[in-house]
Amino acid sequence: MSHKKCARDFGIVLFLIGLLSCIPGLTMDSYFLGVFKVNSFTNGLHLVTGLIAYVLSHGSLRACQIYFQIFGIIYGVVAILGFGYGDADILGYFANNMADTWFHLAVCILSLYLGFLYKNVRKPS
Repeated sequence: MSHKKCARDFGIVLFLIGLLSCIPGLTMDSYFLGVFKVNSFTNGLHLVTGLIAYVLSHGSLRACQIYFQIFGIIYGVVAILGFGYGDADILGYFANNMADTWFHLAVCILSLYLGFLYKNVRKPS
């Protein structure tokens, strides 16, 4: 799979997470699916990073790689802060619990892999 397709899929998933977590019924008492603590700042983070990934998926391969590198680092910082803050809001703004922290760590690892290690390899036809 190419970096562009990965960025497209990544963007769609993050955007949908941000969008769906705004829907009452899916989010009750500030917990998306009853597991992930959310608020408008975390929803906005997922919407924006998803939208950026989707837009860049229509650009160059290098733009997609840079996206994964930058946002891998950003999500890594968010995950580290999440472990430090525990169940408290990160910097007083971003909703956080351990489920969020592990999700952000997974996003970080996947992004860093796609940004720094993943190589587009085409099989000869």
